[in-house]
Amino acid sequence: MSFAFGVALFALGILISVSLHEAGHMLTAKAFGMKVTRYFVGFGPTIFSFKRGETEYGLKGIPLGGFCKIVGMTPQDDDVEPGDEKRAMWRYPVWKRTIVMSAGSITHFGLAIFAAWLAAMTFGLPNPDFPRNEEQIRAEPAVIAIQDCVLPDTTYRECAAGDAPSPAGAGGLQNGDRITSINGTPINNYGELLTTLRATTPGSTATIGYVRDGQSGSTETTLATTKRPPIDNPEGPVTEVSALGVGLVLSTPGLVTYGPVAAVGATSTFIGDMAVATAQALQRLPEKIPALWHAITGGERDIDTPISVVGASVLGGEAVANNAWEIFIMLFISLNFFIGVFNLLPLLPLDGGHIAIAWFERARSWVYARLRRPDPGRVDYFKLMPFTYVVILIGGVFTLLTITADVVNPITLFPR
Repeated sequence: MSFAFGVALFALGILISVSLHEAGHMLTAKAFGMKVTRYFVGFGPTIFSFKRGETEYGLKGIPLGGFCKIVGMTPQDDDVEPGDEKRAMWRYPVWKRTIVMSAGSITHFGLAIFAAWLAAMTFGLPNPDFPRNEEQIRAEPAVIAIQDCVLPDTTYRECAAGDAPSPAGAGGLQNGDRITSINGTPINNYGELLTTLRATTPGSTATIGYVRDGQSGSTETTLATTKRPPIDNPEGPVTEVSALGVGLVLSTPGLVTYGPVAAVGATSTFIGDMAVATAQALQRLPEKIPALWHAITGGERDIDTPISVVGASVLGGEAVANNAWEIFIMLFISLNFFIGVFNLLPLLPLDGGHIAIAWFERARSWVYARLRRPDPGRVDYFKLMPFTYVVILIGGVFTLLTITADVVNPITLFPR
């Protein structure tokens, strides 16, 4: 039940975000005097609508977004009634059109920033000092968390009957103990714990030195046998190695909370890092298409592949089901920020495409004026339709791929 509630809640959050996106267009357009004739949440058949002034507001049956109709978005639009010619959007100064067309993305950015600021004061934001790669993780002190069992290979699953119990637990070690030696070999960090275990005979008895609450101690336990790839080559061949049945407890907290004022600076840093990560993700999108196809055709799903709204909602449901609300909020923040950036790409039919054309027209008119040549006028959108259709086709195929992958081979944060 909590999973279904989480999925519905996240989907509702996306719908509200998109509706506010369209409201951003509408409100800025109205503020400048442009004529807005329709504002609807959803698509398809109309459930209900009402009219206030010159604008019809309503709800449609398919809750997959929303739209608002601004009269005369392009010179080729034929929706301008007699007497409204001066209110056609394309006739307004380029800076006003830019504000109107970017208002949707600005709304998404505002939602992401506000949610991040709230998260900074409640759940916390990612710690910038948190270990982010294998080298940093291995340099951490070998503070352990006792596992329930030792799995026989690299396949992740819950413990089952017949799995070897954790040697660390059997030897009396406890969560939070820091391993200091194995068979007399000093252990200074988690990386040395791994390499020393690999050098120890599987199934042998080992003497484990540790520190607990500032007091040194030692215990003996029989190491389990498992199969793992080489430490420095996760894709290499698996061999039998020793296992202690422990995980690492990181000394640096993953999330840090802040007061209202300090949260402003932390939010700025977090959003800046997200902007860099989003730009890098957009650059890598083309190379992710083969990985999506691989996942659809039965291969393992790479956690770094793109997800659709369907996949994001499922992850939101998993987060709620596991009481991981911080993950739910981070998903909401990331998705809103990504949509905001993506929508500003200079491609039709995205808002960024309209903005790019508006400034191209302005720049071209300036150049022609300096050359004392007649103003070439507005861009003919009809001539750009073939390129627009190509963008729509590519976007549609990519969306279909991500949705299919999310259905047949979804990414999961909490393996069952």
